[in-house]
Amino acid sequence: MDEVEVLERVRAVPPGRVAAYSDITPHAPRLAGSVLSDSLEADLPWHRIVRADGSLAKGNRQKELLIAEGVRFVGERVDMARFRIECGSSET
Repeated sequence: MDEVEVLERVRAVPPGRVAAYSDITPHAPRLAGSVLSDSLEADLPWHRIVRADGSLAKGNRQKELLIAEGVRFVGERVDMARFRIECGSSET
């Protein structure tokens, strides 16, 4: 999987939903993180990509953006059962 495909998958996560790094790049979750950290796209919805356990890589700023989109948390983690979308899913 190349950078272009990773970014396409990130852009495909709709507002109010999240995907795990492992959903973006199933065989290499760190690749998704690397591509996101290297991207200079101002409107890339990076905040919708979280760890598989629902914890956040970017802390309070990421949490604020997700809450603004209606994503709910259980403690400090995204409620993955309710808000996770698998990449390639037809769910909206």
